[in-house]
Amino acid sequence: MTNFDVIRVPVLNDNYSWLVHDADSGETMVVDPGEAQPVLDAAAARGWTIAQVWNTHWHPDHVGGNDAIVAATGATVIGPEAERAKIGKLDRGVGEGDVVTLGAHRATVLAVPGHTAGHIAFHFADDDAVFTGDTLFAMGCGRLFEGDAAQMLTNMRRFAAMPPETRVYCGHEYTQANGRFALVAEPGNDAIVARMAEVDAARAAGEATVPTTIALERDTNPFLRAPDAETLAARRRAKDEFRG
Repeated sequence: MTNFDVIRVPVLNDNYSWLVHDADSGETMVVDPGEAQPVLDAAAARGWTIAQVWNTHWHPDHVGGNDAIVAATGATVIGPEAERAKIGKLDRGVGEGDVVTLGAHRATVLAVPGHTAGHIAFHFADDDAVFTGDTLFAMGCGRLFEGDAAQMLTNMRRFAAMPPETRVYCGHEYTQANGRFALVAEPGNDAIVARMAEVDAARAAGEATVPTTIALERDTNPFLRAPDAETLAARRRAKDEFRG
């Protein structure tokens, strides 16, 4: 299937919202609009009208733009049914195994709790793309605010099982900080050293480091590479305290 267009829209401090457009149908949606105006401006600059808002979880830096986008466009809001009470206006609540569409493109909803209890991801298997919110980051994973390491390990294994070319669209520009910790977590991993050289150069040039790919994460993400929940938990605790 022809891949859709995905536009990275920086919002707030270090968030990314993802504007997604299907040229065949002319449909446009946005994943996790932390604020409205940059997203609306990015769509308008391309002559696109946002018809859907997809949320991965309830945190304000991912849903803060919902209301203004709906007011401006009449968009339908889709998000985790388990977090309906925290998101506000949710036209369609979804969970594990549900399917959401953009034109002819189909995404399967994955329940990936841990960062929040009802966190979901959107997996476009036919398009080799997954929108992971704050669950899987480039060289990292989300903090365990409402879940535990066993849940996050299950999530990491689900992501690791995806085809290596799968593009990972996450919610923040955390790669450089994650990579600094990864160097400590796996000091013998030459792939992390090589990747960090690229990341440091990109950030010095003011460039983004996401999306990433499942292949890169298999090689360099100490959370996705964790052999068991105990190791992931220890790494997550260490990362929460890391100041390197």
